[in-house]
Amino acid sequence: MKSKPFFFDLSLPQVEAHLQALGAERYRARQLWEGIYKNLAPSPKKISNLPENLREQLETTLTFSALTVQSTVSSRDGETEKYLLETQDEKAIEVVLMRYHRRHTACISTQIGCGMGCVFCATGQMGFKRNLSSGEIIEQVIRVARQLGTNGDRLSNIVFMGMGEPFQNYEASMDVIDRLNDPEGFNFGKRRFTISTVGLVPMIERFTQERRQANLAISLHAATNALRERLLPINRRYPLEALMPACRSYTVQSGRRITFEWALIQGVNDGDEQAAALADWVHRMNCHINIIPLNPTDGYEGKAANLDQVTRFQNALEQAGISTTIRVRRGIDIQAGCGQLAAEKQRNDSD
Repeated sequence: MKSKPFFFDLSLPQVEAHLQALGAERYRARQLWEGIYKNLAPSPKKISNLPENLREQLETTLTFSALTVQSTVSSRDGETEKYLLETQDEKAIEVVLMRYHRRHTACISTQIGCGMGCVFCATGQMGFKRNLSSGEIIEQVIRVARQLGTNGDRLSNIVFMGMGEPFQNYEASMDVIDRLNDPEGFNFGKRRFTISTVGLVPMIERFTQERRQANLAISLHAATNALRERLLPINRRYPLEALMPACRSYTVQSGRRITFEWALIQGVNDGDEQAAALADWVHRMNCHINIIPLNPTDGYEGKAANLDQVTRFQNALEQAGISTTIRVRRGIDIQAGCGQLAAEKQRNDSD
């Protein structure tokens, strides 16, 4: 039996075509679109300005959810919530809601697992399963937005920093941004999105050429090829001599700042040598360094750098005139690091 189309996989013209096939007027598609994306209705049943018979037709011809909540956990401080979701093919993915002062950020997944193999990342330790569809990514955002709406809050930022490498699922990731940007739909500004990549140089170049307005972040973590290859195997394909010029070109052509993420690992990448090498690479680049004490995972023995070393590393960069932030680790008590709950579920399922 053929499965029903998934609403969040469809563009507005595709929704219009579907409703036209049902014999409905074209403007009804926009009513459905606004009902789901703007008013966050869970299904057509809750969209009162649609005729009852059309609501029934839509319920039987379209699917409005492809993800099932398996568990929800909240950190003790109440600032981080993590949702373990299951896809229709019974694979686990995660979305994290981080609450800051007057800001609410959703960290979403673009793949099931990840093929990049970053040694300290729980998702990388899972291996790659498949790409998520644009609809599966969008539904993560909509679920978080609905949750926030129960308390009168709204989503402030969306970061593609959950499970997977967004630039390996480029088309779907860009579709998500375009669709959620629709001013008559979810109306989420493109500059409130941030995409994080481990450094797929051809895709960074494409992103730059397309003049995308979303923010770009690079998971860097090391400033010498020998160390970066140990931590991020992708560096063997795209070494720093290729990656950093592509990043610099992005800042020049876009006129926008790029962020480099640096998971600070005790005794590995927290020393003066790495700080100095990093400063050399980003000299006079429009950039910001986001220093993140390592989130521990079961599959990696490294530990987070201590506070003194974090401060020393930051000071070395700032003395070189480089903008930095030390990002507070969130949700350690609920395994909020990328892929940790999904990896645990995968292990349990295989036992």
